[in-house]
Amino acid sequence: MSVEHRDLHHEFPELHDRIHELKMNDAHFRRLFDECHELITSIKKMEDEVTPVATRTEEEAKIRRLHLKDELYRMLTAA
Repeated sequence: MSVEHRDLHHEFPELHDRIHELKMNDAHFRRLFDECHELITSIKKMEDEVTPVATRTEEEAKIRRLHLKDELYRMLTAA
């Protein structure tokens, strides 16, 4: 089953400039951004069975990715 894995730039194209700004100027945002990107890559490998893991491990990774995207979006839209 092929699932599209979207990074933050594709998820929120209207916030492209803000993503770049925060990546350059906010170390916490950058760390979360990098963790999210790594999780997206890791989850794809799990789903493609390149990296076999227990279903629970895969689901926990997906939940963590969701929480990271929520936090990153909150930071991106903060005034």
